[in-house]
Amino acid sequence: MGRLIVIEGLDGAGKRTMSDGLTGALERRGARVVRRAFPRYDEDVHAALIKDALHGRLGDLGESAHGMAVLFALDRLGAKEKLAADRASADVVLLDRYIASNAAYLAARLRQSAAGEGVTWVRELEIDRFGIPVPDAQILLRVPSDVAAARAERRAREETDRERDTWESDGGLQARVEVVYEDLAAASWLSPWQVVDGLSTVDFDALTVTLLGGSPG
Repeated sequence: MGRLIVIEGLDGAGKRTMSDGLTGALERRGARVVRRAFPRYDEDVHAALIKDALHGRLGDLGESAHGMAVLFALDRLGAKEKLAADRASADVVLLDRYIASNAAYLAARLRQSAAGEGVTWVRELEIDRFGIPVPDAQILLRVPSDVAAARAERRAREETDRERDTWESDGGLQARVEVVYEDLAAASWLSPWQVVDGLSTVDFDALTVTLLGGSPG
């Protein structure tokens, strides 16, 4: 069964670039790679509702921390069979955002730490109740929240379909998410984490060896 590897980080951290680099390094080692990203805005009704809520088009839904967290979890529940098929056919399933993203944002919105009830609540919902597969490894792409915000703003100006949503525009929220992510990584929440400096050149080949334990499968 293929390894489930997740890239986590703030909006604007450079997760897409990280995914591109890791995919290239994995394929050079002979690994078959499948890539997915959450939320699945163009594939799942719950993700479509998330997008509308984040842009203020669903009344006060976006104000509900737990309501939004449930939508994110339901998006992953809808992808559970696809993830199982991906893992059966590939050596690595590489995900842009996953369960830890939901935990980090819920905790930050509730102004809790990684040790708070919000993170526990997400684990109980997604892992225990929905049976979402636990990742084999997670990467935190560490970028300061102010740098990530500047990148996200520039991306919004350059890409007409990437307008910043209410969470991306909330600097205080992003700063709190940054802290929760750091604590989740330090606690090896759900699985081992690798923290990567998003402001430095990444040695993707070395990172791949670490993630795979020396083998492509």
